[in-house]
Amino acid sequence: MAVTGLGVLSPLGCGVEANWRALLAGRSGIGPITRFATEGMAVQIAGEIPDFDPERWLERRDHKKTDRFIQYGLAAATMAMEDADLVVDEALAPRAGCIVGVGIGGLETIEHTMRTYLESGPRRLSPFFIPKLIGNLAPGWISMRFGLRGPNYAATSACASGTHAIGEAFRAIRDGYMDCAIAGGAEAPLTPLGVLGFSVMRALSTRNDEPERASRPFDRGRDGFVVGEGAGMLVLEEWQAAERRGARIHGEIIGYGASADAFHITQPAPEGRGAVDCMRAALADADIEPQAVGYINAHGTSTPFNDANETFAIKLVFGEHATRLAVSSTKSMTGHLLGAAGGVEAVYSILALREGLLPPTINYEDPDPDCDLDYVPGQARRAAIEVALSNSFGFGGTNASLVLKRAAGSKA
Repeated sequence: MAVTGLGVLSPLGCGVEANWRALLAGRSGIGPITRFATEGMAVQIAGEIPDFDPERWLERRDHKKTDRFIQYGLAAATMAMEDADLVVDEALAPRAGCIVGVGIGGLETIEHTMRTYLESGPRRLSPFFIPKLIGNLAPGWISMRFGLRGPNYAATSACASGTHAIGEAFRAIRDGYMDCAIAGGAEAPLTPLGVLGFSVMRALSTRNDEPERASRPFDRGRDGFVVGEGAGMLVLEEWQAAERRGARIHGEIIGYGASADAFHITQPAPEGRGAVDCMRAALADADIEPQAVGYINAHGTSTPFNDANETFAIKLVFGEHATRLAVSSTKSMTGHLLGAAGGVEAVYSILALREGLLPPTINYEDPDPDCDLDYVPGQARRAAIEVALSNSFGFGGTNASLVLKRAAGSKA
């Protein structure tokens, strides 16, 4: 499956180039929350997107119709379609789809509307309340903008949403239900309740005095993840169709796996059982041996349970080859973008393959004996990798993995 378009916005910036420069520089996008007052809150840091201007992506009259997560999704999808230079004509439209992963949806809209109701009564509620908050309006707006009349829906599976969306689009094209698709994830959870909700679960880092060092996957001193916002979108096309139109092919998707822990609402299954099943399913779908994989963009959230479990699962799946794998967590720089994470990290993984450069895991300073793989600590690394794996695991024990391959002719 050809990847012909890439679009991304994250706490590292808006656009593919801005994100890639920040990743290679090992720059953190985590800082104090500026979106709302945090006095009295245990967690006062997050990954906010810098310099996002919705007027660049939507007409002013559409602002009141769209929650922030929809705006992010539209922006990333527009970037990806411009990058792909794909025109959806009348013949292609019924076979062009859009699947977007959204973990939470319009939380900002819910909070704002509830305040309006309590302060001003029911007459002040907007008729756009429901269309702004439901997850499927992210792919809905994208489909309307680009005339995509094929399958259109949201995948909602917590932090695996974006990866599930890409994987399902990949399968639909491979199985002949679509010829092309926009797929990825979008999320805007930075609201008082969004941050407080994860905080009271004790899932978040409280390193407020050192926000740039708060997200530290696989490090012994990790104390929780840092929540962030963003969107990452890919344009996927049937390979021969992409070649016929002379498209630039950034990379390939060659396999997809999904599984369930069937264990706990938030904690991963013992010994990485669900993650093991998921990664093995993705490798089998790609019809490759574990030894073919050279790099893993890990789920790597910076929580004690997740990082140790994912490390253990990688060892079970890859055996001795695990010691030769490069494994990094770009969440060390972006924070955890929840439903958008899989889309953003798929873009990063494709860039790593295309450019022959592996993003680092920053803040990995004090090795944890339970996390003893090669996490590309501190600095980006040049490596001619042919195949990469991108992992996403979510609350409810939902797991998704993509197998990605370098396109012929890439720099590496």
